[in-house]
Amino acid sequence: MVASNLFLVPGGGGVGRDVLDQLLAWELPVRALVRRDDGRADELRGLGAEVVVGDFTRPESVAAALEGVGRMYFGMSVSPDHLLAATVVATVARELGTLDVVVDMSQMTVSQMTATSTAESHHQRLHWLAEQVFDWSGLPVVHVRPTTFLDNPLFTTLAARTIRENGTLALPFGTGRTSPIAGADVARVVATVLRDPAPHVGHVYELTGPRTQDMNGVAEEFTRALGRTVSYVDVPLDRWLTEVLAQAGLPPHTEQHIATMARLHRENRYDRASNDVERVTGVPAQTVEAFVAARKDFYLG
Repeated sequence: MVASNLFLVPGGGGVGRDVLDQLLAWELPVRALVRRDDGRADELRGLGAEVVVGDFTRPESVAAALEGVGRMYFGMSVSPDHLLAATVVATVARELGTLDVVVDMSQMTVSQMTATSTAESHHQRLHWLAEQVFDWSGLPVVHVRPTTFLDNPLFTTLAARTIRENGTLALPFGTGRTSPIAGADVARVVATVLRDPAPHVGHVYELTGPRTQDMNGVAEEFTRALGRTVSYVDVPLDRWLTEVLAQAGLPPHTEQHIATMARLHRENRYDRASNDVERVTGVPAQTVEAFVAARKDFYLG
């Protein structure tokens, strides 16, 4: 198999798993990088993926995973090791010199950042720096910058809890507007770029839902999707941080990132809309209503 025919995708879950599923549906050869050889790895083998065990922060495992690979997707869950992993991947991939494309999962907040801005989270800063590393590497890179995910607990588990309790979305976003996107739509963009990278190399794609609206508008979409009234309740940020977020048991790096996302929503930093999903894939991003309607039982319990 020539290098350009094999795709490397982190297969642990989330967007990576959706990308892997899409590539396999197109009958393309996929190698999944996993942290552990467990039941999830067996499931990936059953789907037809080659599975390798490794870690993006370890050069030797990245080199082994990239052997014979022509196209790769780089993405991680929220982690303080993000910049280290990006640097290792870029360094090893540059030395091997076999890649037609690296699709880098970044964040849309990066588009509003500078080398010295300080209002963002530590994790958002790591994404900004990781983009610089990939650009400096000279690799054929495509940066994908999604806004906040509809799959985020802010719009899923936390929303489901308050909807069941009192028919509300209780979040500290104030009058800020937002345009959350489904992870599946982000995965469609990544898979499309991987399948035919030549038109996309060097581009940055900013990915949002189809419209930007305040949380009252988001609540109206929940109402239509669930067939019951859902109202937005603006919770004071300080109270939400202590009574909700601090009780979630998250690692400090993740907690600080989510706290910053909440504050930036309140400051209207998420009032952004783009048609890049449709421009790349030919299909628009799904609405909040469509996302929630497909998970009605989850929200109503």
